[in-house]
Amino acid sequence: MYKSSLPRSREVAIHLIFWVIWFYYMVVVISENGPEIVKPSLFITTGIIIYFITFYVNYLFVLPKVFKPFKWAKAIVAYIVVSIFFSGLRYLVEEIITLKLLNQNNYFHDTSITFYLYDNIFYASKPILFSTVLWVVILLIRTLDYNNFIIQEQKNTEIKFLKSQINPHFVFNTLNNIYSMVHFQSPHALSSIEKLGDIMRFTTYEAPRERIRLSEEIKYMKAYIELEELRHYEKAFVRMDIDVTDEHMEIPPYILSPLIENALKHGRFSQKTPIEVFLFCDEKRLVFEVKNVIGTQKKDKLGGIGLDNLTNRLEILYPQKHTLDIVRTETIFSANLKIDWQ
Repeated sequence: MYKSSLPRSREVAIHLIFWVIWFYYMVVVISENGPEIVKPSLFITTGIIIYFITFYVNYLFVLPKVFKPFKWAKAIVAYIVVSIFFSGLRYLVEEIITLKLLNQNNYFHDTSITFYLYDNIFYASKPILFSTVLWVVILLIRTLDYNNFIIQEQKNTEIKFLKSQINPHFVFNTLNNIYSMVHFQSPHALSSIEKLGDIMRFTTYEAPRERIRLSEEIKYMKAYIELEELRHYEKAFVRMDIDVTDEHMEIPPYILSPLIENALKHGRFSQKTPIEVFLFCDEKRLVFEVKNVIGTQKKDKLGGIGLDNLTNRLEILYPQKHTLDIVRTETIFSANLKIDWQ
């Protein structure tokens, strides 16, 4: 659920700060003896009251209608209406009420209507202008805040969608591996199922999280490799060099494993030509490189999902802070991922 970073309580606080500053400049003057508070006269007091009322009539009732949607014609009409309201309210207070109660009025009796309207349109422009500026600034803050919320929600939705593609892809490959072992009555079939259960626990409980420990991702990759070793009846066809200063450092899940999966699925490997994996991570950066001999097996239609998803997720999670270099020669395929934490 969206919660604005500028709720009503903060909006009220902004208004209070505005009025404190406004009143300071209205009633405080600087003299030779320093700042002095000027005692407001009757019509300065009534002017402040009329200013305040006009300010919030425009702020609370007029501007929301002008900006839904904004049109210049509506803005001009609104300005005229609020100016007339200001003039009428001022006439009521300063020419009728104060005259009856205090026997004082602000304008001379022979003041023409034309001059009165002209004069009041000028004074009305101040509360209209200040209330409009404040309203637009608050609207802009809330709009930018809401747009950021929508962008983040879109990113979260896209990441969840990409994760949902990764999990079925992995299960599809692994079940094919186990199917082959069961078909050929391999004694390692049960061990493979057990390994798959461990990995599925990872995909169920760790993968949905936004962040996991780096050690969990490493453990997941090693389990995946062990499944492949059981399927190929061969050990040590993956050479891993891991240099991590803090395995408790948190990273998004499935940031490293797609490169391992790609090498195991499409590479040609053995103890003589192993897949080479290098991982370095400290508080400043992460470097992950996977290099393998290109296999001759035909790629299935799902072959690009892992790398494509990884590329998309990196763009979302680490914009301008990562590089993913893919180098392919006639015989060697290498992927080098670098992420700057700072």
